[in-house]
Amino acid sequence: REELRTFEGIQPLDPPATFNGELRPYQREGLGWFDFLRRFHFGGCLADDMGLGKTIEVLALLETRRVERESAPALSLATAQGINAASGNGSHKGTSKRAEKVAAGKSTEESPAATTPPRASLVVVPKSLVFNWQQEAARFTPQLRVLNHTGIERTKGHEHFGDYDLVLTTYGTLRRDAAHLKDARFDYVILDESQAVKNAGTESAKAVRLLRGAHRLALSGTPVENHLGELWSLFEFLNPGMLGASSVFQLTTGGASRKLEDETRIVLAEALRPFILRRTKEQVAKDLPSKLEQTIYCDLEPEQRRLYDELRAHYRLALLNRVEREGINKAKIQILEALLRLRQAACHPGLVSREKLSAPGAKIELLLPRLTEVLAEGHKALVFSQFTSLLAIVRARLDAEKVVYEYLDGRTRKRAEKVERFQNDPDCQLFLISLKAGGLGLNLTAAEYVFLLDPWWNPAVEAQAIDRAHRIGQTRNVFAYRLIARDTVEEKVLELQQSKRHLADAIINADNSLIRQLNREDLELLLA
Repeated sequence: REELRTFEGIQPLDPPATFNGELRPYQREGLGWFDFLRRFHFGGCLADDMGLGKTIEVLALLETRRVERESAPALSLATAQGINAASGNGSHKGTSKRAEKVAAGKSTEESPAATTPPRASLVVVPKSLVFNWQQEAARFTPQLRVLNHTGIERTKGHEHFGDYDLVLTTYGTLRRDAAHLKDARFDYVILDESQAVKNAGTESAKAVRLLRGAHRLALSGTPVENHLGELWSLFEFLNPGMLGASSVFQLTTGGASRKLEDETRIVLAEALRPFILRRTKEQVAKDLPSKLEQTIYCDLEPEQRRLYDELRAHYRLALLNRVEREGINKAKIQILEALLRLRQAACHPGLVSREKLSAPGAKIELLLPRLTEVLAEGHKALVFSQFTSLLAIVRARLDAEKVVYEYLDGRTRKRAEKVERFQNDPDCQLFLISLKAGGLGLNLTAAEYVFLLDPWWNPAVEAQAIDRAHRIGQTRNVFAYRLIARDTVEEKVLELQQSKRHLADAIINADNSLIRQLNREDLELLLA
């Protein structure tokens, strides 16, 4: 009540001096909004457009919490105990009410009697984003102690979480470890790509409601106010009980009267505005560079990993033996062939064996949800690959989902008509393009997002692809994403780029005058 009486609005905040980077003005406003939520013990959803740096804002928050704990532990204890005593997720009281919450898959946390506040915060992410969170944390908040709680080698239980500031896990791991994780106490519980729990009846949605955190956040690039059916599940995690019973909420928002739906939407938007922060690229354009590039790493699917490892072992044995016998110059063609096959295996098993066209591929599984999000936000996107066979796999998945798109490769005729349609037809938001056919000469300024499915290790070639959208006539910011398979030749060549750019050029261009500079140590690295 005292906080409410003295409340004078939300003020932007600076990250602590230990944060290794600089927040843009809208990100500082986001940090101030996090502080507002914490002071009043609300849960909130950061729903900024894709590419605006939601992860960085959260890392700035977690670093702020770390500094607060270490600089004023007594104050942090009092604050945490006061918050927990005031809330404890506790709109329900009594033994029978707690039992009802357990049955419904909700947290049973109450005011803890512990003498120390929780140190660790839990971030739940899709499997494909674990490495990116680790990478961003190492870059922006190197003093945060980060635990990767995934994989078969993870330590069961939760007692060791107190040694860390940030615990990363996946929705799949959370479902499997729910019995352990529900007993852990966290400072923050944060859901990344929170649309994963949009269906309140799923195991994932029930599992996140069991988690005990003093504070709760959700991150999603999808405007939640446009998906009323998903609001109840999200807010039952963020602010339990706020939207009442699920059946009543669905009855209210799902009536047959369109007028009632519109009125309800307006009321909900007004009521939920303090708990949802959404900024679009257009709103913060003055704070952004004209072109933002990011590398996204993914882990190969198990079957894809097995296939890749078999190919790598085969080529490593064959090539190194041949180089030992004949010298590296006589093995140039075989080296290029091996690197090509390994690059294909890193993209999708179907590029190596047609029998595996329907098998899961890490990059496809990483790409499609992002495309769905971008298109749902009303943006247009380009998808580039130098392998038309990889684009064919993407096309098959898009056709199954009835997604409208244009396609261009070396055999395409009437290129101008396809470009014209993508540029001017609002229903055609996606353009799939092969590198050789579309790397040069196309003006596609309607696109705001560019996805590079496989690396072109010559940076100039990548720049040419991105510049299909980022060129004269473009009035919006362009976001470019490179998809790289971890622990493959793709990642190895990116390492070599730093010191041996000529080698990368040689591999991508198959220029024999440059491949001569490849030595045995380089080859062993590529096949490691």
